[in-house]
Amino acid sequence: MKIAISGKGGVGKTTISAAIARYLSDKGVRVLAIDADPAMNLPGQIGVEIEKGFKPLSEMKEFIEERTGAKKGEYGGFFKLNPKVDDIPDVYSLKKDMIKILVLGSINKGGGGCFCPENVLLKNLLSHILIERDEWVVVDMDAGLEHLGRGTAKNVDRLIVVVEPGMQSIKTAYKIRELAKDIGFENVWLIANKVKGDDDIKFVRMSAQDMPLIGYVSLSEKIKEAERLGVPAYDMDERLKREVAKIITVLQNL
Repeated sequence: MKIAISGKGGVGKTTISAAIARYLSDKGVRVLAIDADPAMNLPGQIGVEIEKGFKPLSEMKEFIEERTGAKKGEYGGFFKLNPKVDDIPDVYSLKKDMIKILVLGSINKGGGGCFCPENVLLKNLLSHILIERDEWVVVDMDAGLEHLGRGTAKNVDRLIVVVEPGMQSIKTAYKIRELAKDIGFENVWLIANKVKGDDDIKFVRMSAQDMPLIGYVSLSEKIKEAERLGVPAYDMDERLKREVAKIITVLQNL
């Protein structure tokens, strides 16, 4: 299954993305976790420490030049529109148990859409992963969905928006749904995070209207403690594991 997870900054989508990947890995399932959020927090939440000097794929200029044929700084010149990408997930990923982690970095918006080598490489890579790879894929995205185009979006099985029990978060979910429609997504599902009880769940269901709620993660002092310590929440909170297990079951039965 190929899952893209989005949401407003700070709602906890990276925590949930990482927990999904970790739970599947614990069950012996191969997972490719894609960090497509500029904050690049997914490796740490999975339990992989990024070494000093680490660069996401979008900033590996020599590698981009090698694959696309583009010269550094020569935007507007000729470069390959179909660069070789099939080896990238296996060669350039970070690893944790059954999980491979690819850190994409930012898509260059360039004043409304930059047609440049790094963008072409990343979008070709994501398209290859979603179409060709035979494993669970979890993509941790920002709210803008820049990494997904119409050609790649059709290969995502589920687009999930993580929300908090608050109107700002719900409004962001509506904006993400509009962006999703522009690239061909008809359905968007929600996961509620930082839930205190039934009233929060009712609020999300009523506010979200036609965006179905498929699960929730409880507000947790253990998750807050994990954030303070800089360790994966998945290693601190057994309840998180149980709630993520329920979410995965629902995903598989949608």
